[in-house]
Amino acid sequence: MSKSSDRSLTIVILSFNVRSVLADCLQSLRQAKRPKDDWQIVVVDNQSADDSVAYVRKHFPEVKLIVNSRNLGFSAGNNVALKRVTTPYTLLLNPDTVVYPGTIQTVLDYVAPRPEIGAATCRVELPDGSLDYSCHRRFPDPWNSFVYFFTGGLKKFSRYADNHIPDTIHDIDALTGAFALIRTAVGKKINWFDEDFFWNGEDLDLCYRIKELGYRIVYLPQVKITHFKGSSSGLYKTGKYKISKSAQLRSAEFGITAMRIFYAKHLAAKYPAVFNAFVSLGMSVLHFWRQAKIYLT
Repeated sequence: MSKSSDRSLTIVILSFNVRSVLADCLQSLRQAKRPKDDWQIVVVDNQSADDSVAYVRKHFPEVKLIVNSRNLGFSAGNNVALKRVTTPYTLLLNPDTVVYPGTIQTVLDYVAPRPEIGAATCRVELPDGSLDYSCHRRFPDPWNSFVYFFTGGLKKFSRYADNHIPDTIHDIDALTGAFALIRTAVGKKINWFDEDFFWNGEDLDLCYRIKELGYRIVYLPQVKITHFKGSSSGLYKTGKYKISKSAQLRSAEFGITAMRIFYAKHLAAKYPAVFNAFVSLGMSVLHFWRQAKIYLT
């Protein structure tokens, strides 16, 4: 991944058994790229069992492929590529996304002259045009998380997922790893993803550490991508694949594990031991509830 112009960009896509959506994503990038854009696209394959690797080699020869010998998970899998990036900017992009012309350029053009910005994102839409809440989040705390995950109709009182989003450029706490444009020097300062997170929660942790260094994270609503969320996990109806119940259960397990890691790392020291035990119980209840939903569907 060679150094080049001031606004050169490395796009890192981690893929696992999602060849058809990966192909759509790469095709959208090919169509969105202008001749003057200095982008390098890197696909990291996490030992897919489908024909993803052969397909990319044949149909997208301009893409650099890194093939992992085993499934390293989201954090470690991405880090294989991220730690080799030398361009000034890095874009983390999920394979189950479609990128539209002008989106990457607009976000990059906004970030480049503002060194106080460590990361930025665009509007991330689900296939029905609604907002993927993960692109515009506040950092979780026990109350917000309880309200969001357990109270249904009271979710509007939770500050975890923002309900009223201004249609102007503004700062946010956390974006989603589905589309995250990061100043590479900032990513290196925090050593990219914490590999204790196998899957889920790693983007929240990344943003938390970027903010701890004093950098801004910015949301640009005037440009967008589409996210077919859940294509790998099967936990959302917007995914393009039918995922087995066993895979869904593993995804749910990773999600709860991520909550426990994030809480222990960033929040537990702020509360007494009795309260932390109550929070741990709540996570166990949520895990049971999610498993029950998967079994019953």
